[in-house]
Amino acid sequence: MSAPFTTLAEFRDVLAKAPAIDDPACAGAQARNGQLTKPPGALGRLEDLAIWYAGWRGDARPTICAPQVIVFAGNHGVCAQGVSAFPPEVTVQMVANFEHGGAAINQLAKAAGAKLDVHALDLETPTADFTTSPAMTEAEVVAALALGWAAVDKEADLLVTGEMGIGNTTSAAAVAAAVFGGDAADWTGRGTGVDDAGLARKTDVVARGLALHDTTDPLEALRCLGGRELAAMAGAIAAARHHRIPVILDGFICSAAAGALFKAVDSALDHTVAGHLSAEGAHSRLLAAMGKEPILSLGLRLGEGSGGALAIGVLKAAVACHSGMATFAEAGVSDA
Repeated sequence: MSAPFTTLAEFRDVLAKAPAIDDPACAGAQARNGQLTKPPGALGRLEDLAIWYAGWRGDARPTICAPQVIVFAGNHGVCAQGVSAFPPEVTVQMVANFEHGGAAINQLAKAAGAKLDVHALDLETPTADFTTSPAMTEAEVVAALALGWAAVDKEADLLVTGEMGIGNTTSAAAVAAAVFGGDAADWTGRGTGVDDAGLARKTDVVARGLALHDTTDPLEALRCLGGRELAAMAGAIAAARHHRIPVILDGFICSAAAGALFKAVDSALDHTVAGHLSAEGAHSRLLAAMGKEPILSLGLRLGEGSGGALAIGVLKAAVACHSGMATFAEAGVSDA
């Protein structure tokens, strides 16, 4: 499906006009939850997740049958500043690994029963170094948003977006700092494992990027400091809302991309939950800023959509209990 926008202003308008949760479906799911053969609240957060999912699918007794995981890959000009422990050519090599089924996300998507799609975005043309100019022109960021939008299968009933891109923790830290405020050091972490000197370089690079660009507009922050894969994730998350497909957010980089949407339109992430808490230090700060409580906390810092894919199983379990359990009346069990 082609994207219904050709400019950042039009994209913002699409976000503002996105559909809301289905209140009757929520009410029906709440009522059903109160009749299931369990003490009230006994399944804890699983109950809240199931009701949230039901509301976005417009079905008080939903199922999850067709999850989609999309990995977007992009290269970053800011890598010229020595911000990563790995060279940029690893992005291309890892895309080939995804396509041949050899990466962690391939195994996790398969285990979750999810379809995995991989999209490489102009890897031969990295974004510009954001310490010297905006990372992308408006045409480039809109093209990435549109690719992300079109990558979403409208028949999917759950979406996880992941990424691959050497240097993208630097980009994500810069976007997060621009969107949510604070110093570069508040948001910059070790990413793939840089040493102390590398962390100092990353922090300085983020600070220089913040000083160079006017990023009071969060979508401009995504353009000036982000990457194509971050923009594509944002476009996919927005498309999922259009199709009423709930989204599980992955780690720090995905959350930074989502944060630009959140700051552009404060309800833009109502159809999302946080799949996990990453070991990247600033992820907890980012989730707190967006009011998201992670489903899992396993010390992951891989990216690729790995934490989001793992959380599919939890959400499936929540929906299975909600829709598959008998009510007190159906089971002939006395209701307290």
